[in-house]
Amino acid sequence: MLSAADAGDAAALLAAVPADRRVALVDPRFVGHLHALRLGLTDPRFPAATVPGALTAQPQARPALLRALHRTTAAVGAGAPVVAPDTDPAPEDRTVPGRIAVALEAEGTAVQRPALGSLVAAVPTDPEQQAAAEAARASVDDEAVRLRSAVKAHDGFFTTFCISPYSRYIARWCARRGLTPNQVTTASLITALIAAGSAATGTRGGYVAAGILLLVSFVLDCADGQLARYSLQYSTMGAWLDATFDRAKEYAYYAGLAIGAARGGDDVWVLALGAMVLQACRHVVDFSFNEANHDAVANTSPTAALSDKLDSVGWTVWARRMIVLPIGERWAMIAVLTALTTPRIVFYALLAGCALAACYTTAGRLLRSLTRKAGRTDRAAQALADLADSGPLAQGVAAVAPGLRGAFTAPAVALLGTLVMVGAALFLPYGSPLTVAAAAVYVLLSGLAVARPLKGALDWLVPPFFRAAEYVTILVLAARSDVPHAVPAAFGLVSAVAYHNYDTVYRIRGGTGAPPQWLVRTIGGHEGRTALVAVLAAVLTHTSGFTTALTVLAVAVALVVLVESIRFWVSSSAPAVHDEGELA
Repeated sequence: MLSAADAGDAAALLAAVPADRRVALVDPRFVGHLHALRLGLTDPRFPAATVPGALTAQPQARPALLRALHRTTAAVGAGAPVVAPDTDPAPEDRTVPGRIAVALEAEGTAVQRPALGSLVAAVPTDPEQQAAAEAARASVDDEAVRLRSAVKAHDGFFTTFCISPYSRYIARWCARRGLTPNQVTTASLITALIAAGSAATGTRGGYVAAGILLLVSFVLDCADGQLARYSLQYSTMGAWLDATFDRAKEYAYYAGLAIGAARGGDDVWVLALGAMVLQACRHVVDFSFNEANHDAVANTSPTAALSDKLDSVGWTVWARRMIVLPIGERWAMIAVLTALTTPRIVFYALLAGCALAACYTTAGRLLRSLTRKAGRTDRAAQALADLADSGPLAQGVAAVAPGLRGAFTAPAVALLGTLVMVGAALFLPYGSPLTVAAAAVYVLLSGLAVARPLKGALDWLVPPFFRAAEYVTILVLAARSDVPHAVPAAFGLVSAVAYHNYDTVYRIRGGTGAPPQWLVRTIGGHEGRTALVAVLAAVLTHTSGFTTALTVLAVAVALVVLVESIRFWVSSSAPAVHDEGELA
C-alpha cells in the first residue's frame, strides 16, 4: 500500500503499477467494515467499482482512471489537495475516490456500486462524524453480514430452510482452507456420479446410498455458490461449470436409476428419457421466455401486476416457488423416493410433478405475453433465432421462402411442424417411408417459422416447439424400434443435443452470442438431426444397426459440441454471471 499526497502523485504511483494489475484508491480517513471494502475492491466481475471513500479499477478501466486523475490534477494544480467544489457531482461521496468514480462514469466507464445494507463505509471529516462512524461499525457484526449475504436472496423453500442454514458454514469452512468454488462444484459432480453409480447397482442398499449421496451433492451444489459470494471468487469458468454440472448430475442420475431398474428386471429407460425430455423442454421454455423479454421496452401486463401483488402475501410466494418444482424440491423428492421406493415410482412422480410445473409456468407466461404491450428488440429476436438452433436445411428454406405475416404465425407454424413430426413417429407404421416424408414437411415448416424475425408476442414458443419435436421424435422412434439398447442410445443422443442447447443459453446469457454457425451446421441443426433419425429408423428397421447408428450419432455430436464448448469457455472473455446473495 502506497500513500499519495495529491491526485498527481496518485497518478504517478498508479502509472508505475504493471498494466495487468488491479489498482485501488482508498481515502486514508476511511472508516468502515472490512467486508464493505471487500465488496467494493475485490469483486472480479466489474471493470470498476466504488464504495464511499474507495475506488478500484481493473486493467481495462485503468486508462480511464489515469485520465480522470490527470484531469483532476490539471483542475486543482499539482501538489494541491483535492477538495470538493461548491457544486459536487457526487453529493453522497465527496471524497477523491468518489469524485473520480463520477468522472469515470462521465467518460463512459461503468462503475459498480455494491449495496452495502447495514455495512458501514464512510469518510468522516470531523471528530463527531468519526465517533458516529466508529460506533456504527461496532454495532454491526461484519462476519455475520458476510455469511448471511452468501445465501442467494431468492431460492426455493427446501433450499432456503433445509440446506442454506448450514451450507453457508460449509462454504465458510472451505474459504478458510483455501478451497475454490470450482473445487466444490467438482466435488458435487463427483458425489452425484457416485450416487448414480450406487443407484445403478439395483440393490436396496444402493438406492438408499444413492438418495443420501444425491442430497450431499445438492448441499455441495449450494455451498459452491455461497463460497463464491462469501469470498467473491467469481469466474467465467465457475459460472459455466456450475450451470452445466447441474444438468450433468441430474441426467446421469436418471441413467443410473434406469440401469439399476434394468438389473432388477424392470426396463424404465423410456421413463428416464421422458423425464429428461420433459425437464429439458421446461428449461427451454424458461430460457426462451426470459430472453424474449430480457430488454422489453414496456410491461403493462395485468398478470405481472397480479404476481407482484401476490408477492406481498408471504405464503403465496413459497407456494408458487414450490409448485414449479425447483432443483431443491426436485432433488429432495428424487432422493427420498429412491431410498424408499423403486426407480419406476421415482420417474412416475418426477414426470407428474414436472408436467404440473410445466403447465403452471407456461400458462402464466402465455397470459403475460398475451396481455402485455411490449416491443421486442432486435437483440431479443436474435436470441430467439439462436435458441431455435436452425441448421442448414431450415436456413435454406428461410432464405428463399417469403416471410409469413401474422402476429402468431411463427409459433403456429412451428407447432404444426411439431405435430406433424411427432404424430408421424407415434401413429404411422414404424419404419414407414411416410415418416421420412413427415420429416421433410417438418424441415419445410421449420424454415417457414424462422423466415421472419421472431418479434411476435408468442414467438418465444418457437424454440420450445423445436426442442419438443426433436427430443420426442428420437424418444418415440427409439421406443418403437423394438431393438435392444435403442432407448439408452437415444438417451445418449438427447443428452448430447441438450448439452449443446444449454451451452447456447449460457453463451447468450454471458453476452457473447450463440455458438458459431459452423458448429450448428456441423451437427445439422434441430431439423437436420430429426430428419436423419427418421431416415435411420426407416432404413434400419428392427435391426441392431439402428442402435449402432444412434450411438455413433450421439458420440459424434457430443465430441463436436464438447470440444468447442470447452475451448470457448476456457479462453472466453465472457463476464462471470452468478446469482447474488441477500443484500447485506
